[in-house]
Amino acid sequence: MTLYLFNTLTRQKEAFNPIRKEEVGLYTCGPTVYNFAHIGNLRTYLFEDILKRVLLYNGYKVEHVMNITDVGHLTGDRDMGNDKMENGARREGKSAWEIAEFYTQAFKRDLKHLNILDPDIWCKATDTIAEQIRLIQTLEEKGFTYGTSDGIYFDTSKFDGYTKLSHQNLDALQEGARVEKNPEKRNATDFALWKFSPSGVKRQMEWASPWGVGFPGWHIECSAMSMKHLQGRLDIHCGGTDHIDVHHTNEIAQSEAATDERFFNFWMHGAFLNISGGKKMAKSAGNFLTLDATFIDRGIDPLVYRFAAFQTHYRKPMEHSEASVQAAQNGLTHLKNQVRTVMKAAGSRPGKPDETYTAKFRNAVNDDLNMPRAMAVVQETLKSDLESSIKLATILNVDRVMGLDMADVDQAEALPAEVQRKMEARIKARREKDWALSDQLRDEIAALGYQVQDTKDGMSVTKP
Repeated sequence: MTLYLFNTLTRQKEAFNPIRKEEVGLYTCGPTVYNFAHIGNLRTYLFEDILKRVLLYNGYKVEHVMNITDVGHLTGDRDMGNDKMENGARREGKSAWEIAEFYTQAFKRDLKHLNILDPDIWCKATDTIAEQIRLIQTLEEKGFTYGTSDGIYFDTSKFDGYTKLSHQNLDALQEGARVEKNPEKRNATDFALWKFSPSGVKRQMEWASPWGVGFPGWHIECSAMSMKHLQGRLDIHCGGTDHIDVHHTNEIAQSEAATDERFFNFWMHGAFLNISGGKKMAKSAGNFLTLDATFIDRGIDPLVYRFAAFQTHYRKPMEHSEASVQAAQNGLTHLKNQVRTVMKAAGSRPGKPDETYTAKFRNAVNDDLNMPRAMAVVQETLKSDLESSIKLATILNVDRVMGLDMADVDQAEALPAEVQRKMEARIKARREKDWALSDQLRDEIAALGYQVQDTKDGMSVTKP
């Protein structure tokens, strides 16, 4: 079956064919590790995980690279403001290196909680400074750069097709809408390749370069890292929709200017997660929610969020609310109960996946990762007249894409409805800091024959 993916570059779905037969080079923009990832960020990584799993499901060998931005990302996307890592260090009274390591590990824990497959290669911006400097030197030799008092900049007017990804109207762009203007820039869209350390200030992260002591710009990092690890396999580059207008547009400009070759064939972008009411979730807006606070600390399986993400196509905005969490929690519980019932009926009898239903599922995910339609196929399979052993084998087969641990649902019986209700009431009580009610509900659950434990991963209810 042909895999069709929406390419932001052409604004249409296209048949996917890798540069090398049966091999795929995949680059996903990773986190800037100055704070926790919020669940809006994590929605993007969930979409990218589905993409990777679908590629694997189609039989491709995937080389997946994800960067860790631990230097160079300023508070203004157009290269003004302070370095986010230095800000994080001042905020917490730690070194920038300590901040980077702490939030890198926190990010990796979030991925594990969500069953997101690790990349094959993790690469840090600070580990590829030499490659970034060489790339800037190439651009300098080819006449694409100029210097200002604060750094070395890329002259976007010298690159034809600068807006081919964003499709922006350059005449309508007004620098300064979000950040302070830089009067030394030749064009509003020009961007920093290398920033100088401020005079008389010793930065925690800075390096010697042919242009002076400083640090790389945010955009040059991804170009250098993807070229280093995926040269000759620049198939798919992913990120959030907020990267289209600036970050990914600049990556394309500097990379193609340096190499005279196309920089990635497919560009894919996931839409935002909005707070109920349509407001974008963002750290800068102070309205961001972490996976721990929203799910784990409340005793909610983080796979509930993974399941929730499947209900909306990755290119459509997704809304987060208490109601959506509850609906997803109920939906995942129902799915697990269905699979548990099938598992019991199947017993130890061997089964093979049903070709008709696996084909329907593959058709859905191969249509630009249409997970809402794929989940409808899962329900169709579970409600079908297939033998239990075949039905189970089919569900376990498609769970290679879903990543919902369907093989493990038989490890614990479903909790009685009364226990479930008391658990949900206790979660609510603890969220509202009603500790007396929380203790009362714990005792009531214990009276029903179940043990409650509060751990760093949330509330656990088990049969002693």
